[in-house]
Amino acid sequence: MADHAAVDPSNLPSPASSQQAGIRLSGGAIAAISGGVLLVIFMAQNTEKVTLEFLFWDFRWPLWVVVLLSAILGALIWLGLGVVRRHRRRVDRREDRRA
Repeated sequence: MADHAAVDPSNLPSPASSQQAGIRLSGGAIAAISGGVLLVIFMAQNTEKVTLEFLFWDFRWPLWVVVLLSAILGALIWLGLGVVRRHRRRVDRREDRRA
């Protein structure tokens, strides 16, 4: 004989709501995604070639390439500064524990 309580749909766990099952994004992640979308839109709208002058070099590149390279360089600098900051904080905490 089967146990009807085990088969009864009222005893089954309810499916997780979309809020519980979904991925929660932090404010930084939302800002990064929004910035990325805006960057892609800006690059798509600015495809003409521009002349860049640096020291004694002249470059003629599409504007979207210049924007993309600038964004990548800025992101690398931002990440580098974050790594340095975390390292300094870690060193300070280590010194505080020794004192």
